[in-house]
Amino acid sequence: MTYAYLRQMPSFSTLSEQQRNILSFALTQGLHIDKEVIEYSTKNRPIEEREEFEKFLRSLENGDTIVVEHLAILSDVVEEIVKVINCMLSRGITLYVAGSRAAVRKETPLVEVFPLLNDLREAQKAKTGQIGRPKGSRSSSKFDVHQARIIELLKEGLSVSAIARELNVSRSSLKDYIESRGIRELVNGSWMEIVSPQQITGVDNTVLICPFEQEKH
Repeated sequence: MTYAYLRQMPSFSTLSEQQRNILSFALTQGLHIDKEVIEYSTKNRPIEEREEFEKFLRSLENGDTIVVEHLAILSDVVEEIVKVINCMLSRGITLYVAGSRAAVRKETPLVEVFPLLNDLREAQKAKTGQIGRPKGSRSSSKFDVHQARIIELLKEGLSVSAIARELNVSRSSLKDYIESRGIRELVNGSWMEIVSPQQITGVDNTVLICPFEQEKH
């Protein structure tokens, strides 16, 4: 099974950007994405508190593949990344990092993994030394907890006005949120179907596994 793993965080690129870059990489590598996993987080939690992410890791089987846009999607802490990679390698999982065009497998020499970790360390240093929010990052929004529902309703063809009424929020604020997060582009992606969650309001960490229901010709 090949998974595309995307993570919604204020400081990361939008889901649609991650999706587009992963798809482009998958096409060049001849990879077929079977399922898309989206992790919604309103806070940057340590890995021990990302219960759904840990459950997902434990559910992986020997021979599975994960594709991420960049390593920080899994964690932006080097020590945590080492744990995650060790977990994957011990289970025979292949990790592709689209942005670096790198593959990490059981047989991958450590010398090829170190540059990825160094890139992450440099990003951490730059982040720590900055005053204010990093360039290009996005602040959290009150709409973040509704994102899965917004995507679902857009997928059903509802207008922004109708969704605003459904959520009892301002249409203009909702429109700005959809545009700033690239949600419309995500919904228009032909390679995904959203599985509606039971309820994510107030939840800081939710993982949705979204199978691609591709048409059979």
